[in-house]
Amino acid sequence: MEIFKPRSFDKGLFVITVFLLVVGFIMVFSSSAVLATEKFHHSLHFFIQQIVGASVGIGLMVFILSVRKPFYQNAFIIYGLMTLSLFLLAACFVMPSVARVNRWVNLSGLRFQPSELAKISLVFYLAYFLEQKKYRLHEWRVLMPPIAIIGLFTLLILKEPDYGTALLVFVICGLMLYLGGVRLRHLAILSALAVAMFAVYLFSARYRVERIASFVSPEKDIRGTGFQPYQSKLAIGSGGLLGVSLGESKQKLYFLPYAHTDFIFAILGEEFGLLGTLTILGLYMGFLWRGLAIGSRAPTASAQLVAMGLTLGICIQAFLNITVVLGLGPAKGLPLPLVSFGRSSMVCTLMAIGVILNISQRKGADRKSP
Repeated sequence: MEIFKPRSFDKGLFVITVFLLVVGFIMVFSSSAVLATEKFHHSLHFFIQQIVGASVGIGLMVFILSVRKPFYQNAFIIYGLMTLSLFLLAACFVMPSVARVNRWVNLSGLRFQPSELAKISLVFYLAYFLEQKKYRLHEWRVLMPPIAIIGLFTLLILKEPDYGTALLVFVICGLMLYLGGVRLRHLAILSALAVAMFAVYLFSARYRVERIASFVSPEKDIRGTGFQPYQSKLAIGSGGLLGVSLGESKQKLYFLPYAHTDFIFAILGEEFGLLGTLTILGLYMGFLWRGLAIGSRAPTASAQLVAMGLTLGICIQAFLNITVVLGLGPAKGLPLPLVSFGRSSMVCTLMAIGVILNISQRKGADRKSP
């Protein structure tokens, strides 16, 4: 049994979310104003688009916070959301390509990236499945349906192609299976199959191999594949301890590609220095702590898995983005949650946070004896 206490949501996680949102608004404007002026003749173009995405996401978050029933345990909602995500992922391949990839669906001029929604729907599904089948997780025939679903989603995202998101989705699902009680022996076999699949896709495209090569030896082709990592580290290094001050970044002036999306952390490091980057890293660590704490206190096993899965998904994505910016990993094309420009990522991230905060309002209640 559980008790729903409105407005008793975790204030620490909420404050961290608001702070990251504010930092994101500031950095999107700072890093994109010059580009927006040249492309759209309006320096606030990307900033306004980010505000729109955040407004939709905040609206969803507020609505989810008010829902009394644990909707993330409702089979109709879970399978409906998963079917919608699968349909939208498939629809990407009949949409016009954008920069030679099929990652978005366009509906009446609105562009949405279904892989962002897929992260949430898979967490809901796996949490529900693992609670329903918790006494039979040692049987391969029981594990085959979720493995097939994970494989289908991963393959569709790989085919877009979006290697980084596909890898992130698989890691999140693997962690969900582990937290849900699946045996390590089964996870090891699944991991071996996944390594083979990802290896095939890695070596099937020359640009992915070049990214790995530039990560291993970035100095060999600084003007080619190593250009972006080099410029990113240059931005971080030039920031020093306190940064060059807000708006004074040089790397955003067409030296660093994707300055307002995948590499916004580099511009933040240049303008706010080591102090700024450590602050943001500390906020994500705080987010991880509060999210896992909410999960550990959730009244049901399903709620625990949902809270932990969504928290880990957001934080792992953040840490992967930061490692790429610092040159500690090859480029993956993952945005920094709540900070990078991207309406689909913003809406779905705030939706996920709304679910975590909703779970934080649920307290366990002992059943009274007659």
